[in-house]
Amino acid sequence: MSLLRTAPLPADTVPVFDADLIARYDTSGPRYTSYPTAPQFRADFGAEDFRRAAHASNEDPIPRPLSLYVHVPFCASPCFYCGCTRIITRDRRKADRYLAHLIAELDRVAPLFDRDRPLLQLHLGGGTPNFFDTRQLRTLVEAIGQRFSPAERGRREFGIELDPRGADAAYVRELAELGFDRLSLGIQDFDPDVQKAINRVQTPAEVGAIIDAAHANGFRSVSVDLIYGLPHQTLERFTRTLRTVAALRPQRIVTYAYAHLPERFRAQRRIPAAALPDASTRLALLGRCVEELSAAGYRYIGMDHFALPDDELSRAQAEGTLQRNFQGYSTHADCDLIGLGVSAISHVGATFSQNLRELPAYETALDAGRQPIDRGLRLDRDDLARADVIQQLMCHDAVDVEAVERRHRLDFAAYFADALQRLRTLERDGLVALTPQRILVRPAGRLLLRNVAMCFDAYLRPAAAPAARYSRTL
Repeated sequence: MSLLRTAPLPADTVPVFDADLIARYDTSGPRYTSYPTAPQFRADFGAEDFRRAAHASNEDPIPRPLSLYVHVPFCASPCFYCGCTRIITRDRRKADRYLAHLIAELDRVAPLFDRDRPLLQLHLGGGTPNFFDTRQLRTLVEAIGQRFSPAERGRREFGIELDPRGADAAYVRELAELGFDRLSLGIQDFDPDVQKAINRVQTPAEVGAIIDAAHANGFRSVSVDLIYGLPHQTLERFTRTLRTVAALRPQRIVTYAYAHLPERFRAQRRIPAAALPDASTRLALLGRCVEELSAAGYRYIGMDHFALPDDELSRAQAEGTLQRNFQGYSTHADCDLIGLGVSAISHVGATFSQNLRELPAYETALDAGRQPIDRGLRLDRDDLARADVIQQLMCHDAVDVEAVERRHRLDFAAYFADALQRLRTLERDGLVALTPQRILVRPAGRLLLRNVAMCFDAYLRPAAAPAARYSRTL
């Protein structure tokens, strides 16, 4: 698929926070980092399907560039809010063992892709990628460079997520020497009571030192994560956090909503439900995010993301080239994505695939010479058409109807008749504007993008899987 472009979003478009409207649309739904979403992946998709997809992608008239995601699952201590795939350990020997298996996976995957396809993006996520020391990271980066063809600096993007408690300025400097130029930091909240309740204690000074080191060493962008809805959060406390973070001046700020699912995530059982903000406070916290970050000069990109006007995300959205993938919003999503490591997801051609989600099974497969794929999905014509529409909504707040008709050879009004009927309710509430040529998300709908996108999700019809498997909007 070629890079999708749509009409650029006006740079001064600010979302409208309407508490009553948002409360009315507070429902479960996907975040649409993919479509179809991961719950739809099937166990009958395996390594041979992945190999066929890789071969087919090489045969495209203009093969897509490559993006590589590496999942590092280890954390030295548990964060009680976390729902990620991670392993709590302080045994650093596990890092070398895992690194050896990552290289074994590279040896199986890399030969499937032609070497003339440039590697434009590398991202290390977790878990805690800085569980790897710089020697181990150097080994990994060199192994990738020996098996793929990284584009030259300035054209490529190498990113890594860091726990500020396990890094310092020297570590950041060595990351820059290895070619990393994007940094993502988990903050969540700076209030001491909140930090103690979620078992993640760190000071603004510690985080600020990492951000300063990144800027001093030429990192192109620093992103920080915040979470609202955590135990003991109040409007006053979280406002202090927002202002402190904005003063540190990261290029991007992501404000996630906490989903309390203790029946699914054991660590969350350490958080008493009575300490969580009530529904009205959660709404107010979201409103305060929009208010404070907009006032601090950040532009609302979509979903939970804010960026400074000169950041590449803001420029891509203004130019109509923003994309969305498993790492969130991206300027390099028009790539075939290869996922390495336990639970990692790949998106190659019109397929998705996910690695085994338990470390012993992942390692056993590689030790036996097998590619560790657990499940996946081959997208059909309907999936591709709906993915196109949902991508445009999530990234650009608009759908060019005629462009979708040309790309997918369909009559939009007839093909998406049910979706358009559902959108009429949203139109009456001022969330969208509908014309025969265009679907436009209005400012009141920008904070409810997933609700708009859900109108086109064929898997959320009455016979679909229960929505409870997804996180909540608020």
